[in-house]
Amino acid sequence: MIEFKGVHKTYHNGVKALKDVSIYVNKGEFVFIIGASGAGKSTFLKLLMREEFPSAGEVIVNDFKLSKLKRREIPYLRRTMGVVFQDFRLINNMTIYDNVAFAMRVTGSSNTAVRKRVPYILGLVGLQNKARSYPPELSGGEQQRVGLARALVNNPSMIIADEPTGNIDPELSYEIVELLTEINRRGTTVLMVTHERDLVRMFPHRVIEICEGCVVSDRRPQNKKTTFSSFEADAVDTTGLFPQSRKDGFNYES
Repeated sequence: MIEFKGVHKTYHNGVKALKDVSIYVNKGEFVFIIGASGAGKSTFLKLLMREEFPSAGEVIVNDFKLSKLKRREIPYLRRTMGVVFQDFRLINNMTIYDNVAFAMRVTGSSNTAVRKRVPYILGLVGLQNKARSYPPELSGGEQQRVGLARALVNNPSMIIADEPTGNIDPELSYEIVELLTEINRRGTTVLMVTHERDLVRMFPHRVIEICEGCVVSDRRPQNKKTTFSSFEADAVDTTGLFPQSRKDGFNYES
């Protein structure tokens, strides 16, 4: 669950990045956040992950009230999220298996848990045959799937995808969003930031548009089979729209 209540963010240089933003995202939703460069999308994500603090208003994420969050509690907030980056951020001298396993090891997971879970997650994203390969040996689309596997491996309740299709070929972009959609169908909340409107039109998900720091539209799909052109602004409650296999997100047990 994500809730922004009257959030403003003004930086020290006077730039007003967000202005009176109020958004509520239910558990299990898939939401596109769209907007031009400089619209406020990056600031929105930084507030969400507690990298920045709002100038006014309140942010609540996965039952964490961020204004009350102590510094030592921030890692616990971030463990409820899996983040997929535009530039992949893989470690080139580590195998694909070890890139994904690293995300588990830094949280203290046992070797037994790593050996069980990593192959399963690689299978979910179609990379079971690439476990011993290295990132430079993979295509851009395959590297982004590694990034997605790494985001999933610690069983987060939410996936945040920050321009995940920005560095891959257009024909592979649809594949990545389809994969995110399947993850969402299994119960994980997905928040995807993008500027690719043509890609957004291909998927019947909620679309929030930010322009000059303000939310200028919030379009919800009427049903799963709708197209972007049949979206209706603020008309449909999407609670329960996406089935959940478990309350806390993706089911990782094979």
